[in-house]
Order: sequence, then structure tokens, then C-alpha cells
Amino acid sequence: MACPGPPPSPQLLEEFSQFFRILSEPARLQLLCQLKQGPMDVASLIEATGFSQSHISRQLGQLQRATLVRCERDGVRTIWHADSDLVDDLCNLVQKRLRQRLEAQLQQLKAV
Repeated sequence: MACPGPPPSPQLLEEFSQFFRILSEPARLQLLCQLKQGPMDVASLIEATGFSQSHISRQLGQLQRATLVRCERDGVRTIWHADSDLVDDLCNLVQKRLRQRLEAQLQQLKAV
């Protein structure tokens, strides 16, 4: 199966690489999964993940720069939201791919 259109430019490939690097950190994935359940403040994320406040802040900053999360002020609290559609699409694509791989492995085991 060929990719449609011309090959991406080196600059676009670098952008792709940076984006996937953001998603390669388990802590960031865990925060995205938490925020996928609904908006949360940092205190709630600390309680849900066990991460330190500084670690969460660093990871949320990375996710925000990648436009995977956004924040809004609620008085003195900052409430974080996941970009639901994009996060759902990404999770669904990865789950589909993992399911296909596991099914293929299962078929290979049955053939033995």
C-alpha cells in the first residue's frame, strides 16, 4: 500500500518525528488517558497518577505545545482538557493496530 501524494519534505518528517516523540513518553500518555476521562486540575492529576506537581507541569507543557491538551482558568485553579477528538482518534488507531498484531500472532500459534 503506497502513501498518497508526494513524499513528505524533510521538514515535515521532522515535525512528524517531534509529534511522535511527545507521544513516546509513558507519563504523557498516562496524563492523556486521565484527561480523556474528563477535565482535571493538577491536584486531581497528582492524586490519579502519583506523579509530582513539577513532573505533571512539565509533561502538560509538552502536551500543550503539541496542542494535545489545553487549559482554562477556574478562579485560582487551572483545568486541563484533552483534545478529545484527536486523542480518541490516536488511541483508536493504536488499539486497532495492536489488536491486528495480536490476532496475527494468535493465528500463527494456532497453526503450530
